[in-house]
Amino acid sequence: MKTQPSPDHRILFFLPIALASLLILGSLRVVLDLRNGQNYFLWQLRSSERFVRPPIRVSDDEVIEDGCNVFDGKWLSMKTQPSPDRRILFFLPIALASLLILGSLRVVLDLRNGQNYFLWQLRSSERFVRPPIRVSDDEVIEDGCNVFDGKWVWDNLSYPLYAEDSCPFLVKQFLEMLRDKRLMFVGDSIQRGMFESMVCLVQSVIPDGKKSLQRIPPRKIFIAEEYNASIEYYWAPFLIESISDHATNHTVHKRLVKLDSIAKHSEQWKGVDILVFESYVWWMYKPSINATYGSLQDIQEYNVTTAYRLALETWAKWIESSINSQDQKVFFMTMSPTHLWNWEWKAGTDGNCFNETHPIQGPYWGTGSSLDIMGIVEDVLGKLKKKVRLLNITQLSEFRKDGHTSVYGERKGKLLTREQRSDPKTYADCIHWCLPGVPDTWNEILYAHLLQDYRQRKQT
Repeated sequence: MKTQPSPDHRILFFLPIALASLLILGSLRVVLDLRNGQNYFLWQLRSSERFVRPPIRVSDDEVIEDGCNVFDGKWLSMKTQPSPDRRILFFLPIALASLLILGSLRVVLDLRNGQNYFLWQLRSSERFVRPPIRVSDDEVIEDGCNVFDGKWVWDNLSYPLYAEDSCPFLVKQFLEMLRDKRLMFVGDSIQRGMFESMVCLVQSVIPDGKKSLQRIPPRKIFIAEEYNASIEYYWAPFLIESISDHATNHTVHKRLVKLDSIAKHSEQWKGVDILVFESYVWWMYKPSINATYGSLQDIQEYNVTTAYRLALETWAKWIESSINSQDQKVFFMTMSPTHLWNWEWKAGTDGNCFNETHPIQGPYWGTGSSLDIMGIVEDVLGKLKKKVRLLNITQLSEFRKDGHTSVYGERKGKLLTREQRSDPKTYADCIHWCLPGVPDTWNEILYAHLLQDYRQRKQT
């Protein structure tokens, strides 16, 4: 994710000499840290007392400890100690002066390029020695740790996540877990972003000729041939059937849903080993929505929350009747927040997520995230006899006003023009997310759950 430099960063561009002088007088460690680009955020578990490492990493011999919840944490700023070689530089003032001048320019250029990466750090630690995410059978982490509660911290050690030689996602282990299996993301364009993130995270270790991407609307299918595994995306913005089910030519303004109809979609979900569902943004276009329940000729206007509950209950009935809990895993992801109005986090302003470069600090819940919908999800999932795991990504994503594509994404499949980019109030996309970015963290949390299941199966 790249962002535009702030006015302060532009000022720094014209003050390299002054900056170098200040650094020479007393900012050696700061300079060395900045030279390494250590301006990233990490998710820290709330119940730990130590940080162990920046990204969510779980090795083959690691398990997710009982009682620890990887969704409870906080985002922390990440700093590392200088190496002995760097301490030697302290005694070389002449060479250091030259180095600092170059370093200050590097800092400025990095800031101008907006090289801002963040990682979700669990709120359990006070220093950077965080143990691996360990999830128990009942999804509760020991000592009250919750992976959904944390804070964003600067992180430059693990990014970019998509590099071939230094990917922290333990790709080969993940692909081994997926051997002979299908993983499918079901939902709207937010789920498509999560699918694309997952593909980017795993594809780097697969040789050319051993991987492929197929587009069979409404599906996209990434195939890892060596593992006989697939990562798939299925377009179903309401989960139940609607007139918006065409993968590319979907109606946006005149929405009509069939609250008791899911067979057309669910036929494509049969036999999938891992299903990850999500549906929210398309419901929230207006306070009410046209829908049918029973007769297709009886179209009525429903309150959105009422319609959402009926739709989710239809989905839940299919889960109960069709999912084999022994062989299939089902996840439901909570709402992805939007950042459409910056007065919510900055009083007196009249903009949106454009030009935002840092996460929101402190408690925050945007008006775009419906607590009523959250309550419905909790209620419906709580009544299911078959286990559906809740990926509660809403709160941790609420902080990331800086993580959206803004004016640097696409609209209707095309990049914004220069004229459109100059009008961010109209054209900034504050719904979808940059990649690399926030969806990578969602997938790392999903990965932790899948690893726990994998280890349990091996033990039994």
